[in-house]
Amino acid sequence: MKHEIDRKEMFDEIEKINSRPLPFEFYTASDLWAEEYTSKQMLTYHLNEEIDLSSRNTSFVDRSVEWLASHFNVGAGTKIADFGCGPGLYSMRLAKKQAAVTGIDFSENSIQYAEEVATSEGMSICYVNQNYLEFETDDRFHLVLMITCDFCALSPIQRKKMLDKFHAILQPGGSVLLDVYSLRAFDQREETAMYEANLLNGFWSPNKYYGFLNTFKYDREKVVLDKYTLIEEERTRTVYNWLQYFSPEVLEREFVQCGFSIEMLYSNVAGSPFDSEGGEFAVVARKR
Repeated sequence: MKHEIDRKEMFDEIEKINSRPLPFEFYTASDLWAEEYTSKQMLTYHLNEEIDLSSRNTSFVDRSVEWLASHFNVGAGTKIADFGCGPGLYSMRLAKKQAAVTGIDFSENSIQYAEEVATSEGMSICYVNQNYLEFETDDRFHLVLMITCDFCALSPIQRKKMLDKFHAILQPGGSVLLDVYSLRAFDQREETAMYEANLLNGFWSPNKYYGFLNTFKYDREKVVLDKYTLIEEERTRTVYNWLQYFSPEVLEREFVQCGFSIEMLYSNVAGSPFDSEGGEFAVVARKR
């Protein structure tokens, strides 16, 4: 009888692991950005100059900053809010162009690193260690940045909250620059289910663990979920990595509803011409 109960419990656990939640039903950003070990792992990815994971590679960031500095006429007196600033790759470069930069990020490790670099470079940058959904300020900015498709990780309610926040903290005529994943990228995603000891080469814990990855596609909503179930000796946890994919029309509608007008679409935040076949695109929106 005990073995039958154990098998039933195991079956129920496997069912739970493989269950499909509703779109954006759970929000676990703190497991990625605020937990000490995974936050350090993410910082390592941010600082790898050769890869495009947490941050763009160095060559792209340099090109991107030169373009946006020119496009938005960045210089002394330009006030910029960098949401999801990470270790300050954009914030530092923009501050060197005399902009007054405020960087906001959930990761304490990333903010600490950014502050240390700013101090060593003799730069004055305001860094805020906070979930940017909760960020409030009386300051008013000329430009808001949200780069590396951070916007896609937010639910419709959270995106509305962010756009309202951007509108509130921008000066009249101020701009937003952000990038998102396209429907072309959504079409290329596939549903998968896999299991592996120390999934992602030990990314999730310094201790031995067993990881399950379930990738779910939501065709109507154009959302993809990478659901990670991580089983350690002392605990089991689930991390939900949601990504919203956009058409230009849907993205424009969300901006317009929050008091913005779309100025231009680009293929990326380096100002490359818009390509409808690309996996990402960027938008410049202006506060009405």
